[in-house]
Amino acid sequence: MSKSGTKRAAVVYNPTRVTAAALHSLIDPAAAEAGWGDTLWYETTIADSGKNLSREAVRAGADMVFAAGGDGTVRSVAEGLRDSTAALALLPSGTANLLARNLNLPIGNVPEAVAIAFTGRTRHIDLGIATLSRVDGTIEEHGFLVMAGMGIDADIMANTNETLKRTVGWLAYVDAGIRVIPNAGPFRIRYQLDDKPSHSAHVSTILFGNCGTLTGGLEMMPDAIIDDGQLDVAVLQPKGTLGWIDIWRKLRWENGVLRRSSIGRRIIRATSGNASTITYLRSSGITVSLDKPRDVELDGDGFGVISGVRFAADAGALAVRVR
Repeated sequence: MSKSGTKRAAVVYNPTRVTAAALHSLIDPAAAEAGWGDTLWYETTIADSGKNLSREAVRAGADMVFAAGGDGTVRSVAEGLRDSTAALALLPSGTANLLARNLNLPIGNVPEAVAIAFTGRTRHIDLGIATLSRVDGTIEEHGFLVMAGMGIDADIMANTNETLKRTVGWLAYVDAGIRVIPNAGPFRIRYQLDDKPSHSAHVSTILFGNCGTLTGGLEMMPDAIIDDGQLDVAVLQPKGTLGWIDIWRKLRWENGVLRRSSIGRRIIRATSGNASTITYLRSSGITVSLDKPRDVELDGDGFGVISGVRFAADAGALAVRVR
């Protein structure tokens, strides 16, 4: 809050996704109507995608920081607001907008999103924390909001053409998948949930979720809760093409449609003894070591090659404006 006692908002925006003029026309009158002071404006750059800019906004007295851009901008701004007094407000305009989907916030309706920011309520959610061990022995810590992963998903992210992504959106992932999947195979990991013994497994993909809904309404982790202080883990171990078909069926049909009715839930219980291509785990943290270095992704952005990683949930570390 500013020294005058008047609340102030800040906007961290990605100029490749949104235009400042369009945002000014919506946010400035909404702030004035709500009795807030002049809004602070910060444009992201290649050097700073939002983390340090959002921290600067908090130091300048911002009570709320809009993240205007894709999932990468939202993730970076949220990282900067971790454990701060300022709330995150979402103006989603990217390819997936996964956090907005999981919080039931409007996609593609900027006026409604602005109104929610100024008139809604504040909800404290968990922030996923990834501590990455690089091949050269260095350690890095990054936040994520929705999901992180290693395996086919991270390989696709690492091979996605960014120019194509800006042009055709999610179809760029299809292009990358066509090139990656034919050469993909299972890899060996060793993992340990907090306060549990370690295990080894061969996996095609392992995902770590703060919440569970993907683009298109796919429920990767149907029991994940964004403010329970826990991470949900999905271990994918398909065998051949039929295994991937079974995963698609589970995400679209079992995790989605069947869970919505009592009859559907009885069907799930009746077939739960069948061999599954997805194993679900839950813990406040999990440590993973790799036989060979692999790519890792956080919220759909590639974060390079790692030799190991620890994922954990920072409970209630982020305030978000919601309906």
